[in-house]
Amino acid sequence: MLVAVSETRNVQSLRGGTMPAYQRIAAAIRDKITSGEFPPGDQLPTELELAEQWGVARQTVRNGIAVLVSEGLVVAKRPLGHFVRRREDMLYRPQGESRDQPASPEMDGFCQQITEEGRTPTQTIDVSLVQATPDIAKRLQVELGSTVVARRRVRFINGEAVNINDSHFPYGIVKDSEIMSPADVARGTNQLLADLGYPQDRAIDEIFTRMPTPEEIHRLGLGPGTPVAIHYVTGYVADGTPVRCTINVLPSDQHVIVFERKFERTWS
Repeated sequence: MLVAVSETRNVQSLRGGTMPAYQRIAAAIRDKITSGEFPPGDQLPTELELAEQWGVARQTVRNGIAVLVSEGLVVAKRPLGHFVRRREDMLYRPQGESRDQPASPEMDGFCQQITEEGRTPTQTIDVSLVQATPDIAKRLQVELGSTVVARRRVRFINGEAVNINDSHFPYGIVKDSEIMSPADVARGTNQLLADLGYPQDRAIDEIFTRMPTPEEIHRLGLGPGTPVAIHYVTGYVADGTPVRCTINVLPSDQHVIVFERKFERTWS
């Protein structure tokens, strides 16, 4: 459905004041989006129609829409036009990654969660030998530039890329295992490491927020102005040796990070 901007005071509202016209146009449309008057998935009027309604040049409208795109409220679908962004947040539970794999060998934890929500999960898997970057070398306690195995995944919901899940392993540990195959590991990589003689007994979680790298923008198809959360998970065996470092890249406009904690009662 095409949403309309029909206000008799549009032109007058752009005169005077200190806020530039394009910001006032963005504010007016933003208000309609946040109030629900412009619901998710609806198409905005064309730049020409908005320019006529507001009595401004097309470039002014274009600048206003660009503000909304940078805020993640509007998406461009060329050549169709601009649409109010649909948001279907994924509940991301950092503590869930250490749990056992689902009973079904065809479905990992991500796929099971999304399927149970009535949505369609897919993922791509790529395996390669890479040189350890500073962040990976530090966490795996290997020499900078040494060879590690990278299992790189992009996860999708209903065909839209939602996050990156890249796991890195010391080459000597996993070189002859299923981890080297670009296919899902039915028993899970944590169980596979245990079967290889490297059961993890603890993990360190680190979460950062920043703007995405060009590579992350490309892999996830991110729009401008979308920050990401970076979740590092480093798994250790009993003697303190790290055997896995996973990097999860989570676009901020598609995830709700949920922590679940149990309290040990120490008070009377």
